[in-house]
Amino acid sequence: MYILPEPSDVWKAIEAYMRCAYGELNPPVAVQKRLETLRAAGENRDAFYFTSGVFERVSRKFKLRLGNWFYPHMKLSIDWRPDDAGFFYRADTHDRHIRPSPASKDYAAFLELMEKNQKLAQDIEASWENGGLPTFKIYLKQDLQRRRQNGR
Repeated sequence: MYILPEPSDVWKAIEAYMRCAYGELNPPVAVQKRLETLRAAGENRDAFYFTSGVFERVSRKFKLRLGNWFYPHMKLSIDWRPDDAGFFYRADTHDRHIRPSPASKDYAAFLELMEKNQKLAQDIEASWENGGLPTFKIYLKQDLQRRRQNGR
């Protein structure tokens, strides 16, 4: 069994995400309600992750749908590391599972949406890194360094 991050650390990730995703705008009511539910759970890990009903659990990931000002499906994801030595945060754009046909009139607009989401995800993850929170990019750097030290 793995240990999930403390709720206080998740709040740091949420706050950075929200600053990047919404700026001065108010998030949609559904997002506000999710965050209110998490606040009510306090620091109780079971209530925060499991009984609050806010996180979507997908295999070894906990996902929180926070959206952004132009796309409601983006998520904050807490992923367990492949080496089983902890977790990292990831901004899941949640836009790669479908794509219109290149012949579709919506294709160019969808590609533009994907580019905007990717840029926003990079901004969010950079904000997490600057705040000392673990990201997939940091995990990859650490893994590469370990492999070099082990002569692999």
